[in-house]
Amino acid sequence: MTVVTSEYFPAAAVLFSVVLMWIIGLLGGLSLLSGGMPPLATLSWLLFIYAFVVLSPIAGLIAAVDLVRRWWRNRRRKLGQAGA
Repeated sequence: MTVVTSEYFPAAAVLFSVVLMWIIGLLGGLSLLSGGMPPLATLSWLLFIYAFVVLSPIAGLIAAVDLVRRWWRNRRRKLGQAGA
């Protein structure tokens, strides 16, 4: 239960999801486009993929920066308490 209540959990979950989705995409997750889907379904799928490709690196970068910022803040706090 401490993992879910950890301050790192939300950013780590977002970063994990982004990395997982990119791995799935690189390993053939886009093979759905090779099937005989109706044009509107294909267009919807392409728009979803486009939004994912544009927004996921932004979300991953924000999550990574947040994780580093929290880690750095906690590290400084522990070093400050140890020095005092």
